[in-house]
Amino acid sequence: MVEEITLSTEKLLSISSNSLFVAFILLLIAILPLGLAVKSKGRMFERLGLTLTGGAFLLQLSYFFLRWKAVEHAPVSNMYEFMTFFGIMLIGSFLIIHFLYKQIVVGLFVIPVSLIIIGYGSVFTREVTPLIPSLQSNWLTIHVITVAFSSAILSIAFATGIIYLLRTLDVHKKTASTRGLEFVMFCLIVTIGFIGASTVFNLATEEVTVQFENAQETVEQTTYTMMPLVVNKGAVAVSGESISAIELSNKIDAKKLNSIVWAFIVGSILYGVIRLLTRKKIIVLLKPLTNRVNAPLMDEISYRAVVIGFPLFALGGLLFAMIWAQIAWSRFWGWDPKEVWALITFLYYAAFLHFRLSKGWEGEKTAWLSIIGFGIIVFNQVFVNLVISGLHSYA
Repeated sequence: MVEEITLSTEKLLSISSNSLFVAFILLLIAILPLGLAVKSKGRMFERLGLTLTGGAFLLQLSYFFLRWKAVEHAPVSNMYEFMTFFGIMLIGSFLIIHFLYKQIVVGLFVIPVSLIIIGYGSVFTREVTPLIPSLQSNWLTIHVITVAFSSAILSIAFATGIIYLLRTLDVHKKTASTRGLEFVMFCLIVTIGFIGASTVFNLATEEVTVQFENAQETVEQTTYTMMPLVVNKGAVAVSGESISAIELSNKIDAKKLNSIVWAFIVGSILYGVIRLLTRKKIIVLLKPLTNRVNAPLMDEISYRAVVIGFPLFALGGLLFAMIWAQIAWSRFWGWDPKEVWALITFLYYAAFLHFRLSKGWEGEKTAWLSIIGFGIIVFNQVFVNLVISGLHSYA
């Protein structure tokens, strides 16, 4: 009986992973007809792109619910599961926005961002492990799912903000706005570099296990999948080999910071190769895709996305989180780094709406506020989780 249950779980996990993989491929394929749709007067390419996107979204939902059944809890408890669900909700948010506004160009920019997010999540372990006591709560499911969904809706404003700027800016001129927009493109390529570097290291190199005395003054071991460039102070290889790396404070998770360092190295090389081959800035390459865009409508979608996403984030990121914190740690608020950045995110988007409604900040200002807001979300979900030690470090 136990063997039958185990086989059933393994089969569910296998089908779940395959569904996600096929969905990933379909979304990659969908980019082509969506790209053709923004330049075509007919609707054939648009229908094909939307069909592929809708089919991929259904497969992504299959992944989510099959994995939920297999692991017997909502699959949002680690970085792989959360980032994957975040990417799925981004596709779902695009489909909702398209239903409301019929702007296919939004999908052309949202889908690559979603694929980058899902690809980023895939570099983390997919292993199924029992939940630690503080995660064994239905409020965790409610809290994390609401945060992921609200973050995805807010991320729509990021995509429409980029589209607005590409449409309205003269990308051939060297201004603060064009430099800033090019830097945003560079950051996206850095994330692609991280995915590529992680894949190569996992396939081509051996893991390196080091041990060191952590902040609690106990000996800790950690395994590097990427060649160590930064380690914690006093770290030595368990194998006895010497480590030539920069030593950092033991309050920082050096292993995870090492991954970020490699991301910037590989991403910078990839960006340089693209610039060298095309002899153009990324924003110049993307500009033609927005020639038929209605800029005021993009501005309106950015605003509406924040109007919807902000209260949802307030519920999931603060209210539901505090209820869970009370159950898990017997306090509503503890100034954990993750909690602090959730509050910063809330205050930022509150300020966004204040400036929009009271100060009349529209157009380019709204676009930049949307892009910066997405940066704060990513910083909270990636950097805070990976580098800064806290109660949410297991996530």
